[in-house]
Amino acid sequence: MSYTFDIQRTLTPKEKPDPDTLKFGRAFTDHMFIMEYETGKGWHNGRIVPYGPLNLEPAAAVFHYGQSMFEGMKAYKTADGKVQLFRPYMNAARVRTSNERMCMPDIEPELYVSAVRTLVDIERDWIPDKAGTSLYIRPLVIADEPFLGVQAADHYLFIIMCSPVGPYYDTPGGGLSPTSIYVEDEYVRAAVGGVGFAKVSGNYGGSLKAQAKAKEKGCEQVLWLDAVEHKYVEEIGTSNAFFVINDEVITAPLLGTILPGVTRASVIELLQKWGINVSERRLSIDDVAKAAHDGSLKEVFASGTAAVISPVGKLMLSDTTLTIGDGGVGELALRLYDTLYGIQTGAVADEMDWVFEV
Repeated sequence: MSYTFDIQRTLTPKEKPDPDTLKFGRAFTDHMFIMEYETGKGWHNGRIVPYGPLNLEPAAAVFHYGQSMFEGMKAYKTADGKVQLFRPYMNAARVRTSNERMCMPDIEPELYVSAVRTLVDIERDWIPDKAGTSLYIRPLVIADEPFLGVQAADHYLFIIMCSPVGPYYDTPGGGLSPTSIYVEDEYVRAAVGGVGFAKVSGNYGGSLKAQAKAKEKGCEQVLWLDAVEHKYVEEIGTSNAFFVINDEVITAPLLGTILPGVTRASVIELLQKWGINVSERRLSIDDVAKAAHDGSLKEVFASGTAAVISPVGKLMLSDTTLTIGDGGVGELALRLYDTLYGIQTGAVADEMDWVFEV
């Protein structure tokens, strides 16, 4: 099924930011997508309008009961001027999972991808082409119905906004640089039966305390441990975590507490293609520390849409700091970054059939 949307172009286009000084998520393009849902009527009135404030009542359910979800994806400009998305139907599938968990209406994948594609096409001149930059796409769904009472809403907004971005981590030189990660042993991100597998706002609001704690200790992010035993490694901040011990690459299994990242899936598929032993299994922080001490911990890195691949140079535990390898960018992390970012930007042939031209 094909979708068309009404388009209202801005009469006051904004000045585009300097790609050499781009920060992550601070500038926004001229337009946004909005669509409404009403029980009994379904999704309707999809349109592209000038970017601007929303008109919501103070009693809107999203403010009180947290019915909201969001996605994150990127558009890239190739050297020959083409614009392409990376595996958008995987994001569409995750939207359905998140919405179902939050008792919000389903969005058909073709509707989701058509909306993203239409907005990105209109905003293609906003896509920077400097190395390390891209157009970040933020779809979200919120319950905007005004009422006080704990129940699922009957009215929702589906919104998409775009932001030209530079690197997620503000590292010296702007390139691929190792980060320092604090192992969080007090707060937890998610428990089995909760919403850890869904991309919902509360997961991130609840993480800010630990993030501030990590910053105080000089670290960029936190490594979350499981909620029950505070023993098994799970995610790194907003990203999926990978540990290279001897000849095995290990990442936490999808047991309901881990976000099924699009980049995570892509890393696993690439490793399998390259004949590298990759396992989705539980790994204790004690085993990580032991491997660091005996030299078998070769690399640690995180994967996610924002940073693609983020190598970890140090892990800070409560009483010790572990240096990973030589503290620099690992060989496998670099190979994965070069391949993934190369496919996304058209510099590397897409043998996996992952890119989607706008």
